[in-house]
Amino acid sequence: QVQLVESGGGLVQAGGSLRLSCAASGSIFSINAMGWYRQAPGKQRELVAGITSRGSTNYADSVKGRFTISRDNAKNTVYLEMNSLKPEDTAVYYCNAWIIVRGLLDEYNYWGQGTQVTVSS
Repeated sequence: QVQLVESGGGLVQAGGSLRLSCAASGSIFSINAMGWYRQAPGKQRELVAGITSRGSTNYADSVKGRFTISRDNAKNTVYLEMNSLKPEDTAVYYCNAWIIVRGLLDEYNYWGQGTQVTVSS
């Protein structure tokens, strides 16, 4: 059994910063790509940022230069540093990871429960 647990969401004023964390736990053999997605009310879930096991990153155009994704492989944790936040960044943020479970050969996709980020104007 594998779990992803997010933390760090909250309410912040426009221009402020937040740092999200997502820790994976359970019968983990290895973790491949990890990422953050978000879903605003009435909108589809979208990719915010992704990071490979080797540290290569990609970002949505809307967050480039403001958000930074990083990971600590020893802790099975991925982070999202969010700066210069805007009201349009308001959404539920979800952690995602491709994980190879101990005893299995294939990787499986896992989601966290989501954490609310609200940016006030």
